[in-house]
Formats: sequence, C-alpha cells, structure tokens
Amino acid sequence: MKTGVHAFEAGIADVAACAAWAEEAGYDVVASAEVDHDPFLPLALAARDTSRVRLATTIAVAFARTPMTMAYVANDLQALSGGRFVLGLGTQTKPHITRRFGMPWGRPAARMREYITALRAIWDDWNTGRPVRHEGEHYRHTLMTATFRPAPHGHGNPPIHLAAVGPLMTRLAGEVADGLIPHGFSTERYFREVTLPALEEGLARAGRDRSEVTVHCPGFVHVHAPGDDVDAQRRMLRGRVAFYGSTPAYRGVLDLHGWQELHERLHALSVTPDEDRWDRMADLVDDEVLDTFCVSGSLAEVTAEVSRRFGGLVDQVHIQPPAGTPAPEIRAALVSLKNQASGVR
Repeated sequence: MKTGVHAFEAGIADVAACAAWAEEAGYDVVASAEVDHDPFLPLALAARDTSRVRLATTIAVAFARTPMTMAYVANDLQALSGGRFVLGLGTQTKPHITRRFGMPWGRPAARMREYITALRAIWDDWNTGRPVRHEGEHYRHTLMTATFRPAPHGHGNPPIHLAAVGPLMTRLAGEVADGLIPHGFSTERYFREVTLPALEEGLARAGRDRSEVTVHCPGFVHVHAPGDDVDAQRRMLRGRVAFYGSTPAYRGVLDLHGWQELHERLHALSVTPDEDRWDRMADLVDDEVLDTFCVSGSLAEVTAEVSRRFGGLVDQVHIQPPAGTPAPEIRAALVSLKNQASGVR
C-alpha cells in the first residue's frame, strides 16, 4: 500500500519544506488538490526539494482547461520531477464548471473519455513525432508545429488517475485510466457494492487486469491531534459530509444507505439564502452518518480502522498527520498501516 499526504496543509510558502518532510517521514506520494489554490504550482515547488516521492494532483479539474493546456503543464511537471508526476483528473459538477470556471458542460463521462484520449495523442506527438490528429465530438487538436512542440524528456507520459463517484465514471476509469480516485463522499458499503463492481466491469471491457489500476482509499480520513477538541473536529467533518450530501450528483451514495430524505433536506437548505444554512445542515448529520463516511481518531486508531475497512481492496491511502507530529512517529504509523493491510496488492 502506498501512502500519501497533501502538500497544502502548511500553506503555499511552506510547500517545499512540507514535501521534503513527507519524503523523510516515509510517505510515497505528495499530493495537491484543486480547491482554493492552483493544483500544479505546489508540485513544482515540491519537485525541487524531493527526489523519491511521487507528486500527484488529487485532483485537477479537467474541464476547467482544454486537453492542450493540461498536456503542457503535466508534461512540464513530469520533466521537472524526473518522471514522478501523477495527473489526477476530475470533472467537478456542472454549476462549478459553467458558473465558476465559465466553461461548457455536457455528457461528462463521454467528454472525459475523449479528454484522456486527446491528452495521450498530444503527448504521443511530442514524444514520438507522430502528428497529433485528434478530432472528436468535444475536442479537436490537429495542429502542432516545431516551435510549440516540447522536446522529449525521456520519462514517458505521466499516469492518469481518474476521480469517480458513480458507476459510469468508475467503469471509464477501469477502461482507460491508470488509477481510480473514489470521491471522499463515499462509504465502505458503497465502495464494495457499487465502486468495485463498476471498476471490474470497466477492466473487463478493456481486457485489463486489476493490477493495472491504482485504487485510492475512499471516504474522509481525519487524524485528531493530542489535545484537540474532538467535538469541534467532528463538527467540521459533519459540515463536510453535509456539503457533499446536499449535491444531487452525489445522492446515490446516500440512497444506497436509505438516507434519501437526508439528501432532500440538505439540498433544500443549501439553496436557501439563510446565512446559517451550513451550520443547520451540519446539524442534520448524526453520528451514524458521520462515522459511516469518516475514519477519524488518533493516528493509531485511524491506521487500524482504514486497514479494517479497506485492507486488501485499495492500493493508496492519504493520511494527514497533525501539525508537529515527529517524523519517526509518522514512519512507525505508516509501517504499521502497511503491515496491517498486508493483503493489499
């Protein structure tokens, strides 16, 4: 099992130092997510002060960029890191793509399939000299002249990991991606009953083996620091579950557990103008729902519970230690996690 940590926890100014610390602590992956910052800049900084860890976006929003712009930045990070970059892609939801990024939306799974095909066609042009000729329904890339063609860097194409919630996108990951990133808004039951069967369907369609896809751990994983106000931390997690639970695109996870009414109440509150709506939404997430979606506790408790829920099923898990946790303690916890999950591929 590979272990990862997010680089932004310490802030953009400290990303390089955080990445170097993570490498020293024994992590395998340093990741950056597109939330309130650009996802690529931190990894460029991290590449400078690391030599072993993989550097991954988990995730970058694909539809906020064209395949060509994505291809350039991913290619540069692959070269800069010496072949350690992993391009994690996600679709985001329609309101964010159309209203926040100002980009078109439609048929996200079909568009993502074409997006990945276009990326690989562009990289193939740069690395083999075969002229790019991608003409699809959503993207058209047919021009690449010597001035704009990067020189081959010798590290190959970066792996593409695909974020997915529903079966359609999960099957696509099994068909065309190098990794599957289940959404944090997931549960052990949903992962076992919906995600893994859909992944296997996609693999079978493409004639691929499960070993060809790196599967990330689903759910929210949160480590409490000694002395933390655990109630306050759990309150934060309730808000996170409520936020995603209010989104129609993710309601299938709640439906599986018979919590349709919870989604309807969360969604209704989310579209009201009430300033306190997010607090009121968090109040609707009881302990049963919270603990179904989240693994939380001390570092030892979290590693044990992740292994219990997902041992033998996943290949990579991200565990964020509390600030100030000594590197030897982290190393010991990561070794323990890998030992407990010894059945993992």
